[in-house]
Amino acid sequence: MMDHAHDLASVRDATDRLLTAVGKLDNASVTESSRLPGWSRGHVLAHLARNADALVNVLEGRPMYVSGQARDADIERDAPRPLDAQLTDVRESAARFQDVGAAPADWSRTVELRNGVTDSASRVPFRRWVEVELHHVDLGIGYELEDLPAEFTERETDFLAARFAGHPEVPPTRLTDGTRAWRTGREAAAAEVTVTGRPADLLGWLAGRRAGSALTVEGGALPTLPPL
Repeated sequence: MMDHAHDLASVRDATDRLLTAVGKLDNASVTESSRLPGWSRGHVLAHLARNADALVNVLEGRPMYVSGQARDADIERDAPRPLDAQLTDVRESAARFQDVGAAPADWSRTVELRNGVTDSASRVPFRRWVEVELHHVDLGIGYELEDLPAEFTERETDFLAARFAGHPEVPPTRLTDGTRAWRTGREAAAAEVTVTGRPADLLGWLAGRRAGSALTVEGGALPTLPPL
């Protein structure tokens, strides 16, 4: 079982880092493009706020979002707001998430996320940690994959390798940073491809944030991963 209390504290720390960094921007900077195609930094911040509220819904037994269309509409609505409004929303929505996380609950229960995906309630704080850390990088304001906490990088690599494990379109693949190793892709007695690189580069490729040009590949071409 995940340590939800530890992960809630990690979410709080990551959120504080993000708010401090974003607080140094100005209104014009918020309207500039993020690293996510078609999204401004305002879109990313609006998504982070609405995601916190959506995960409150999950933990309280409600649908994560009313619908996919409503989710997208809320982000579009909130994206153009000035910096102070964005900061307030991210801060207050994060506080609501922490408040729900602090309430007594059965953390072993199963909860439902988007598109019928289910998970243990105890993993929800880690899922929020992923949102905050990776979207901080997506803002393109000086926080890079290399700046992520080492624990986070290893755990998210674990999570993504497991997510692609058994996928019929991904060849049996061994991932290694020279110290640790993971298996992903189709099941097989042995890996067909070995992908080696620094932790940040492996995570960036798995998370769709880097193309993988800094990785070394043996046994074939760098696998094409399905979208997250």
